[in-house]
Amino acid sequence: MERCSRGHMQAKKRYLILLSAGACLVLLFYLGGVTLPAASRSRHDRSRHGYRPDQPWPHFSDPLHLFLPLDQTDTEEYNLHISPRQKRDVNTSVYKGKRCRMDSCFDFSQCQKSGFKVYVYPQQKGEKISESYQIILSTIEGSRFYTSDPGQACLFILSLDTLDRDQLSPQYVHNLKTKVQNLPLWNDGRNHLIFNLYSGTWPDYTEDLGFDIGQAMLAKASISTENFRPHFDVSIPLFSKDHLRTGGERGFLKYNTIPPFRKYMLVFKGKRYLTGIGSDTRNALHHVHNAEDVVLLTTCKHGKDWQKHKDARCDKDNAEYDK
Repeated sequence: MERCSRGHMQAKKRYLILLSAGACLVLLFYLGGVTLPAASRSRHDRSRHGYRPDQPWPHFSDPLHLFLPLDQTDTEEYNLHISPRQKRDVNTSVYKGKRCRMDSCFDFSQCQKSGFKVYVYPQQKGEKISESYQIILSTIEGSRFYTSDPGQACLFILSLDTLDRDQLSPQYVHNLKTKVQNLPLWNDGRNHLIFNLYSGTWPDYTEDLGFDIGQAMLAKASISTENFRPHFDVSIPLFSKDHLRTGGERGFLKYNTIPPFRKYMLVFKGKRYLTGIGSDTRNALHHVHNAEDVVLLTTCKHGKDWQKHKDARCDKDNAEYDK
């Protein structure tokens, strides 16, 4: 009876094993029957689009999409791949007309009527204008290129002060975006020239002017090479309100004389940023200062917490700067 019972149990095990193996085969056959046609279709589709088994990457036969300017790329797919900061940058003044050039954003027909004439917008009542910007406007109005008739103008200059676009500055003009857009001759900035010395706020200085310059040209100091539009924008140096309106006496720079006959060869006076953008550059400039013909004066007094970052040079630098 014992031998018979053991034989029965072994036969039962063999039966279960065969049953399990059969079930697995049926399952594999079923799954294979479902997926094989799909795989076959996939191979057919790939071969139809130029895919070859020996080619590791797919071959795209579709034509390239037409190029779209940055202000037309606000699509769902585009927004998935850019950061929130980049999205803000797209809407700033510097980036919107980045592809402007003279042949695409300047109307030469206006200059053919009366020659090169410059119109300065009338100053609006209650609008504050810095002394430096007033000098620029007065110089233009006193030149032979000035016209008081906008119909004869080839170039337009705003009376709104755009020189200082640092929101922390007392010279910052608020609501400039609305004021510019409401100008009757604005025309998306075409044939306009915008002057700017300072933009953004420490420590980022994003070159954001706070309004869309549209198709206007930009005469700007410290403009980055990434944003500068060749043969369209104008790179200008920083200058103070005490800067001379004219170039001094004629012939002051002697012919073929290097260096020229002048007391100072290089002068810089400004803030020495202890942290943030520009700090490394201005700290490096300290080493070429000789207090004779190369004079570089910097102050550490910048921002409310400048004393937290104060270094051993600050007291001496601040004293020379104040002199």
